[in-house]
Amino acid sequence: MSAKNPPKTPIYEGKAKKLFEGPEPGTLIQHFKDDATAFNAKKKGTIQGKGIINNKISEFLMSRLNDMGVPTHFIRSLNMREQLVRAVEIIPLEIIVRNYAAGSFAERFGAFEGESLGSPLMEFCLKDDRLGDPFIAEDHIYAFGIAQPEEIDEVRHYALRVNDILSGLFYGHGIRLIDLKLEFGRYYEGEGELIVLADEISPDTCRLWDVTTNDKLDKDRFRRDLGGTEEAYREVARRLGVLPSMNVVETHAFDAAPAKKAAKGKAAKPTAKAAPAKAKAKSKTKPKKK
Repeated sequence: MSAKNPPKTPIYEGKAKKLFEGPEPGTLIQHFKDDATAFNAKKKGTIQGKGIINNKISEFLMSRLNDMGVPTHFIRSLNMREQLVRAVEIIPLEIIVRNYAAGSFAERFGAFEGESLGSPLMEFCLKDDRLGDPFIAEDHIYAFGIAQPEEIDEVRHYALRVNDILSGLFYGHGIRLIDLKLEFGRYYEGEGELIVLADEISPDTCRLWDVTTNDKLDKDRFRRDLGGTEEAYREVARRLGVLPSMNVVETHAFDAAPAKKAAKGKAAKPTAKAAPAKAKAKSKTKPKKK
């Protein structure tokens, strides 16, 4: 291998991304894979070009959030599959913000898919694949020392802010943000600590429906064998203005199996609701003493 492209030191490999040691202290290279998984990796697939699309979508959305004062781990794009990010200590929680009933939430509470929840509803899951990422109460977070109350206050504030910003951004492109999954980390600088948004934001981590038709434009197409998954991801990128050229993203079929008819079930067009309440204004976060 040439000196121009030295080998990268692997740090971690997850279901959809790889992390490598970054070129600068305190940085990592985040590489987006073409792998697709669902139901805690019980269902698996490989999608040529998916990593490129998710990388571009996440880069675009993280940049917008940075511009809006939400601290994220994103630094800059490196290439079509990789971005430079800050090395953070991930808080082992998945934060789910729901605007409409869908997926497992609709099943648990007998709600109609697309039913408005009135105002954003937040849930916490313990990030542990071995346990199936179970739901966890806030008291459990403190009892097991996962995070401190002041950290969860920061997480809650930024999660609602992200949901508010992205709901408006997506709606402006004809997409309804049904729900999204977020992850946060601790970024250490000197003796200070800052809570920042980490991981990615893409159709892998959001439920996105067309405003007019309610067509699903996200990973549910893969989960439910609806077909047209790659086309849906590309459509989100196209509407956001970040779709790579055809000679970059190969147009192989996303699903290995033929599309199946969607199972009949309770479904409803998302009911109109007021715009999500703005998160309480907050001054720019300053690193706090450890």
